[in-house]
Amino acid sequence: MSMAQILALVCGVGGFGALVAATTSNEWKVTTRASSVITATWVYQGLWMNCAGNALGSFHCRPHFTIFKVEGYIQACRGLMIAAVSLGFFGSIFALFGMKCTKVGGSDKAKAKLACLAGIVFILSGLCSMTGCSLYANKITTEFFDPLFMEQKYELGAALFIGWAGASLCIIGGVIFCFSISDNNKTPRMSYTYNGPTSVTSSRTKYHGGEGDFKTTGPSKQFDKNAYV
Repeated sequence: MSMAQILALVCGVGGFGALVAATTSNEWKVTTRASSVITATWVYQGLWMNCAGNALGSFHCRPHFTIFKVEGYIQACRGLMIAAVSLGFFGSIFALFGMKCTKVGGSDKAKAKLACLAGIVFILSGLCSMTGCSLYANKITTEFFDPLFMEQKYELGAALFIGWAGASLCIIGGVIFCFSISDNNKTPRMSYTYNGPTSVTSSRTKYHGGEGDFKTTGPSKQFDKNAYV
């Protein structure tokens, strides 16, 4: 079992889990909390819901009721994150079939192809997530530093950092899977041939056949009764 494939699987599956957490999170952008503890209120938004809370413990969320009123960059980020999660799921399945330690997936050559395919899918998943999180973050920073923007300004939420971390893990795992093809080709499976037990008859035949090989060397001496006279 290759340690490189284990590391790649851990990175890929861990990145896939991080992408799922980032996609379902509501903290893509958050407002700065006020200095007063009593009147502190904050708003944070995600791809699917808008939430508001305060220091008194009140908490309320409402989903985006229609996609037609959602801004274009949010819809683009939704599509990219859904694509990233879907690719990460299929990449995890292909990675399990391409592992040397599993009994499914066929021969070593077929497993190498599956591992390479899993690596490519993981890389695409990471790129989709990286693009979606970067697009959302760019919109937030542009509005934050724009002096002419008079509406509510937000800061980067925790979901963006989780998405970036998951994208990096997926890309790292995909690269390792792609380079594991050479490892599969260099270390093929060892096959052993079982010839069965040796029969007693064949061993006896070899033994009796070998009796004729023992011959006395040197000239033979014949003695008769005249030799003792």
